Amino acid sequence: MDMLTIGAFAKASRLSPKALRLYDELDLLRPARVDPDTGYRYYAAGQLEQARLVAWLRRLGMPLARIRQVCALEPGPAAREIGAYWAGVEAETAARRDLAAFLVDHLSPSREKDTRMLELRYSALSDTGLVRAANQDSVHAGARVLAVADGCGPGGAPASTAAVGALAFLDDEPLPAGGVLNLLEDAVDGAARAVLDLAQGRGTAGVDATGSTLTALVWTGSQLALVHIGDSRAYVLREGGLFRITHDHTVVQSMIDEGRLTPEEAATHPQRSLLLKALGTAAPVADLRLHDVRPGDRYLLCSDGLSTVVPDEGIERLLAAAPDPDAAVRSLVAAANDAGGPDNVSCVVADVIETAGRAGLRFA
Repeated sequence: MDMLTIGAFAKASRLSPKALRLYDELDLLRPARVDPDTGYRYYAAGQLEQARLVAWLRRLGMPLARIRQVCALEPGPAAREIGAYWAGVEAETAARRDLAAFLVDHLSPSREKDTRMLELRYSALSDTGLVRAANQDSVHAGARVLAVADGCGPGGAPASTAAVGALAFLDDEPLPAGGVLNLLEDAVDGAARAVLDLAQGRGTAGVDATGSTLTALVWTGSQLALVHIGDSRAYVLREGGLFRITHDHTVVQSMIDEGRLTPEEAATHPQRSLLLKALGTAAPVADLRLHDVRPGDRYLLCSDGLSTVVPDEGIERLLAAAPDPDAAVRSLVAAANDAGGPDNVSCVVADVIETAGRAGLRFA
């Protein structure tokens, strides 16, 4: 049997030696022989076809677990599996195209100043779920502030309460005509200090550190100021499409951004809940920006107790079907519990509506 060294096989198959070693470890493409003394890998010429198939499928972006399934099939079923995968890619691409159009519209300067008076109608709900013994989430919906925080560690519940409380005072404070983001940056610094003081007071530094996420929207009367750190999320339902306006601060999201994981692989990754940023660590940097609104927008803030068990398509469907924010939060929490309720789940939903009176915020 003709044998190729790993270097020669890599060149012929257009796969790097590093990739070949990885595929060996994953039982995706085993070498024909391994030298018992040196550990050097040798491949049979007949393995080139499978190696090239693996390379082509990776170029399509197919997750390794699915490539293994395809390689185990006969040609006909394999072709159908690849076709099904690509149909899913095209559907996802269409959704990303809609997101790109949304961002272009969102970031484009308005030609005319919108003089319509707007207000928010909102509702909030937090639930322990079906598995956890206690609820470490906190929610707030007040005169100006909508917020969700997800605590972690031994002091998770007071940490999330402190995080939300550090912004809640803005309900009763006049917002400056300009510089609202500077005000929010100071508020986040206060939240970070409060959570860090709790962690230090409990002696929970290190692996089991007390901390909290924080995702909040602050209503200025014409815009929403976004504050975000961690993996709680903010979405907007606009003109029938759901768009996520936050970026998870997690290890797996960073690996997706770097091209080291696909979203499908990230969904089952053992470190999918590991945060890169959270309140409770030294000098955390939150995402801060202003967000333009439109009449008819519906905003959702949620902890990962919703987003990890209910896919975006399900969230979109429930948000679109609910007649008002109160019905929306109830249906979303129920969906998370119907999916097993493995974590605390918290939601705030707010609708942007036109009003003939003075702009403000009103409970639904």
